[in-house]
Amino acid sequence: MLNPIHLRTLQECVRTGSFAEAGRALGYTASAVSQQMVLLERAIGAPLFERSARSARSTALALRLAERSRDALGALDSLEREVRAMVVGDEGSLRLASFATANSRVLPDVLAAVISQRPHAEVQLDEGEPDEVVDGVLDGVLDAALVFEYDLDPRQWPLDLCAEELLAEPLHVVLPASHRLAGRHRVELADLADDNWICTREDTAGARSLIRLAAAAGFVPRITFRSNDYTVIRDLVSRELGVAVLPALAIPRDQPGIVRISGFQPRRRVKVLYRKQNTNPLLPIALEFLASSCTAAASEWEQS
Repeated sequence: MLNPIHLRTLQECVRTGSFAEAGRALGYTASAVSQQMVLLERAIGAPLFERSARSARSTALALRLAERSRDALGALDSLEREVRAMVVGDEGSLRLASFATANSRVLPDVLAAVISQRPHAEVQLDEGEPDEVVDGVLDGVLDAALVFEYDLDPRQWPLDLCAEELLAEPLHVVLPASHRLAGRHRVELADLADDNWICTREDTAGARSLIRLAAAAGFVPRITFRSNDYTVIRDLVSRELGVAVLPALAIPRDQPGIVRISGFQPRRRVKVLYRKQNTNPLLPIALEFLASSCTAAASEWEQS
């Protein structure tokens, strides 16, 4: 195999017509240049120079090899620059996944910040519930995924993954504007025992959390409508068709009828999952921006 260092030296020898001049240009001694050319001749099995006491004249083969190697060495230089860029995260790809409410409230700032800092990197985002994205992180299809779990519906994440908590969302009651308790700052959940309830599908963590939260308050909620679309749930509430308990990320900042739950403060915990062995240089950047975006979201709730 031809040594690219030797080919670069050959190009300089052909250009200058002298081992000594080539050495001065490249930072080698004339003896080192001569030795490199000997090794290159041995590799190709033919002489490249007509040597005399005063000069080393390039053969036709040397001229041809120097010319043809320019494109190859240029491609190698380009590859080296690309690899260096990928090593530091200037290029390469970052693959993320998250659930809908985080995609709406957390990820836009994160994606914009990553792309602003690494404009030549390819950043991808997919959407899915926790059970839909965990395997992608385990298999290396995804670099990281935002997931959630409820205090009243805890779960175990794979031991092969890091699971860092970024956010502890409060759960709030959402009431119609005309509801008898709508003007209060806090409500006892038991005061809503006779109301119709609207929540997510029966097989979801949110629905199980509501059942357990109501049980702790001494009642079984009468669930009349179900949807996994929080916009639908909020619309149904606004039309006075029931009440709901929603995590903070699912509630717009200007949503009316938001009431805190008295006593026990249930939370939905947002975590980021990623492989411990993942060496993608873009991952630490994304994790830093995720933490910042979640901290900013939490500060809004603390001030409200």
